[in-house]
Amino acid sequence: MARVLVVDDDAALLRALRVSLGAKGHQVVTAANGEQGISQAALVSPDVIVLDLGLPDLDGLEVCRRIRQWDDVPVIVLSAIGSEDRKVAALDQGADDYITKPFGMAELEARIRTAIRHYGSSPESSGATTLVAGLLELDLMHYEARLGGTPLELTAKELELLSFLARHAGKVCTHQMILAAVWGRGYSTEAQYLHAYVHRLRQKIGTGKGVSIRTAPGIGYVLAVESMLGAS
Repeated sequence: MARVLVVDDDAALLRALRVSLGAKGHQVVTAANGEQGISQAALVSPDVIVLDLGLPDLDGLEVCRRIRQWDDVPVIVLSAIGSEDRKVAALDQGADDYITKPFGMAELEARIRTAIRHYGSSPESSGATTLVAGLLELDLMHYEARLGGTPLELTAKELELLSFLARHAGKVCTHQMILAAVWGRGYSTEAQYLHAYVHRLRQKIGTGKGVSIRTAPGIGYVLAVESMLGAS
């Protein structure tokens, strides 16, 4: 199945996850602190990382940030804190999912399957491997993006989100539509994921280049290109 790296300082939880996920056919590698987690992420090339935020040496957000400097592996964050601010902070550092403790093993295993499916899905399956919207060019085969000829440094999930909006440029995409397409149907109520990723994309796209992500209040988002910007 998958190689899962679990980073948590709770020895009992590590044992439970090793048994539970192992029974589902996953290979489980564990790390008891942030530094070990970063090292293991480099050594074993996991298919997904399950990362606790409350580590003894490093904040889990810092661990996620460091891993994101060189790897787009899916990261599922575990935390005893369920506040929206904490969730948004984790997503801002590159996490793909967020589960509040205590959690059910079945839920975690389902989230792992979803993360791996989206990360490993072939761009060709969605049709064309290149998308153009105004000055925005997306190469879905090589996971590359350019805006006005300038490369954009996007994570895999950011590119998936931007490509979905680009396919429907000029049309309002509801929160539910976007979440189902990019994260999966089980995430239709997790709007904080979407808000955090749109915020990051807006920072990377910048202004004055003829492409923007607009908010349709209470509904969703629309990718507007230069001709549409001038028309409204």
